[in-house]
Order: sequence, then C-alpha cells, then structure tokens
Amino acid sequence: MGRNSQENDQVTFHLANPGDIWLHAHGVPGSHVILRSSNAISDEALIFAAELAAFYSGAQEANRVQVDFCERRYVKHMPGGKPGMVTYSHEQTLLVEPQDHLQDENL
Repeated sequence: MGRNSQENDQVTFHLANPGDIWLHAHGVPGSHVILRSSNAISDEALIFAAELAAFYSGAQEANRVQVDFCERRYVKHMPGGKPGMVTYSHEQTLLVEPQDHLQDENL
C-alpha cells in the first residue's frame, strides 16, 4: 500500500505484477492498495484491502466509500500526470466502510 504519490507510483508500477489486484477509493485522493494474485483471492481479502483503501483516502470520514478495483495491467500512468496519478479500466466497485486494519491488534 502506498501512502503518498511516490509510494503509490512505486507500489503500482514497480512492485505489482500485471495480474495483481489494484484498489483505490473512487473519485478521491488516496492510497493505492495491491493484492497479490498468485492464488485465488478470497472475498474476505478483497473486502479487507478495499476497507484499507477507503480508510487511507480523502473519504476516510464517510460511512461508506466506493472502492474501485481491477487487475494492475489495466492501470496506466495519467498522460502528463504527476507520480501516482493514474487512469484505469475494466474496474469493478465495492461499497465498504473505511477500516484501519493496520492498527488491528488481532492481525
């Protein structure tokens, strides 16, 4: 997960593989979250990652946040954009409650 534009760029374009799942809160600035797809991704893992993307976004205070996800192969640098600015396609959307799982002591 990236926490700023440079980290988002690094995570998305240098660490993630084309078939990994990329997640980002819809329409607001925020973290890029990557789920490795070496195995089938469970619904629980996808929701967990979406809740992190929602929490580490400009919509953190909302009750519910739309989080888009797609394979990383469909995420591209925005032409002329700064690091971390992207366009994407083939997305699906989840509606989740923002959760800071990184602070969960039960992990």
